[in-house]
Amino acid sequence: QVQLVESGGGSVQAGGSLTLSCLASGDTTGYYYMAWFRQAAGQEREAVASIYTGARSWYYADSVKGRFTISRDDAKNMVYLQMNSLNPEDTAMYYCAAKCRGGGSWYESRFCEYWGQGTQVTVSS
Repeated sequence: QVQLVESGGGSVQAGGSLTLSCLASGDTTGYYYMAWFRQAAGQEREAVASIYTGARSWYYADSVKGRFTISRDDAKNMVYLQMNSLNPEDTAMYYCAAKCRGGGSWYESRFCEYWGQGTQVTVSS
């Protein structure tokens, strides 16, 4: 079992920045992808970014490329999402996920084994 706790959400104006953090605990050994997903009100959950152990591989959704940066500190069992140039379309609940897949399935939430409770990000225009 892996427990995930997100933090760092909040309210910002368009153009602003936020950094989300996710702390993993429990059975965190091994090599696996950790990812960030988001879900806006009334919409399906969508993948934002994913990163492999040791940052050997990563993926980004087209909508966030060049604005968001995912990183992880395996020694601290942390994964981060630096979000810059935020716009109202980024408003959503952001979820951390662990033991997800990579490759062509990186964006599929159904392959992630563990989830956090989420942290809300609200971007006003």
